Amino acid sequence: MKKAGCLAMVLLLWIALSQTACHRSADAHPGAVNSKAPEFSLQDLNGHPLDLASYNGRVVLLNFWATWCTPCRAEIPNFVEFQNSYGPQGLQVLGISMDDDTKPVREFYQQFKMNYPVAVGNQELAESYGGVLGLPVTFLIGRDGKIAAKYVGAVQIPTVEQAIKSHLQAR
Repeated sequence: MKKAGCLAMVLLLWIALSQTACHRSADAHPGAVNSKAPEFSLQDLNGHPLDLASYNGRVVLLNFWATWCTPCRAEIPNFVEFQNSYGPQGLQVLGISMDDDTKPVREFYQQFKMNYPVAVGNQELAESYGGVLGLPVTFLIGRDGKIAAKYVGAVQIPTVEQAIKSHLQAR
């Protein structure tokens, strides 16, 4: 009987400790909603610095994409429209291409008349946002610098637009 009671206590302690560890790791997960957006510093396609910190106080739509990605190609014209419509209200769209070479990205940028900064990303940046295992992946970052939403795969344009409007109204 003592052995069973001791075993039960050990089991309960193990469950309690593993639950605590799960909660801690969930809070610390990079790229998680409600976590601080990881800072980065890159050069955009025009050779200008692209630092997330430069957009403090703005709502940022951060899109990881690639020129060869069909869903990316479909949603980028909407992001161009978002920048046109909501940029004056405090939205900044940022594109991080995961292509290996800048040449197709420059051609794509011109073809799609992209009106927001685009840089070529790297594995380190992708990892800092929790890993970008497929494309597109889009993050909505609030004025407070925290990740408000994460969209894996093609975004639902009305859903993202409503979230943008909501975050622009929050001061």
